[in-house]
Amino acid sequence: MDPLSRAFLRQHFPGASAKDWHDWRWQVKHRMRDAESLRRVFTLTPDEEAALARIGDRLPVGLSPYYASRLGADPARHPLRATVIPATAEFTVSPGEYTDPLGEDSHNPVPGLVHTYPDKALFLVTDFCATYCRYCMRSRLVGQGTFLPDATMWEKAFDYLRAHPEIRDVLLSGGDPLILADDRLDYLLKRLRAIPHIEFVRIGSKVPIVLPQRITPALTRTLKRYHPLFMSIHLIHPDELAPESVAACERLADAGIPLGGQMVLLKGVNDEPATMKRLMLAQLKARVKPYYLHQCDAIAGSMQFRTPIQTGLDLIRSLHGHTTGYAVPHYMVDAPGGGGKVPLSPEYRAGREGDDVLFTNYAGRTYRYRDPA
Repeated sequence: MDPLSRAFLRQHFPGASAKDWHDWRWQVKHRMRDAESLRRVFTLTPDEEAALARIGDRLPVGLSPYYASRLGADPARHPLRATVIPATAEFTVSPGEYTDPLGEDSHNPVPGLVHTYPDKALFLVTDFCATYCRYCMRSRLVGQGTFLPDATMWEKAFDYLRAHPEIRDVLLSGGDPLILADDRLDYLLKRLRAIPHIEFVRIGSKVPIVLPQRITPALTRTLKRYHPLFMSIHLIHPDELAPESVAACERLADAGIPLGGQMVLLKGVNDEPATMKRLMLAQLKARVKPYYLHQCDAIAGSMQFRTPIQTGLDLIRSLHGHTTGYAVPHYMVDAPGGGGKVPLSPEYRAGREGDDVLFTNYAGRTYRYRDPA
């Protein structure tokens, strides 16, 4: 247990033991889910109090003790705070924002399954998360009992997948698939592997970051039976990669699972070059390849988190040539309405002179390349 976790446990859960802290079920049971439980740990601002009083049936609050400990000795100033504690800005819907920004509900042939791309399907296996992110692009659904891990629903999804041989890649998401019990995950993966045309299975999860205690030896033994299995891990800030989370990522990597980092660009959280570089390098050290940097989706009430697209382009440029290429992710914007992911990249081509193409490099210098006929 790292010093932050140890101090947090002593201060806020004095009756609990280190064994309790390392039990993922204890972490889930003791999540902060309302104003009263949050007040035991945080001094809430008037704005946060007002937001919690209005939350109603919107995206719920859920914050594991472990993840709360990541906010450090001065949680009032930590940039992660705004991502887990509601603010009244959530209730202001700006132009161009949507309840379902990716148009998932219009590409939903059977409950829990989204089929947008020709050869890929998104399988929403649960709506439960250990910690709910306030910028969640699926905030209309998660934590609402909308798609519980229900065998009947799953069977309809399996039937659809079997009937569509063009689907070769299935992404398990939600909610968070890794919150399911080992036997449920085993059942899901076994059924998917029994469909001959499904070549790749991926899992999208933030559990290694917000609930690393869940990544047990028993879980990794279950997962490694179903290779090729890939995992996209959701990260947003270098402070998330504390020793416990790094160890969780390493256990998954040791099980032979390629890990890709999926990040969301968030105003005031990771939109500075120094923070972004630290985040990329911290992932690589934890054996996670930075994969996608997502422009924050235009969900209703998300303006406080969204940056101009130029900010993302500038961040990618700040990484090129200033760190290893392994640390440079693809910058992606999800086209609203179900258009899919669109890659964006800084412009390095400066023009053309005769047979020469002109480029600027990472340092801003211009170079010529004779373009073959």
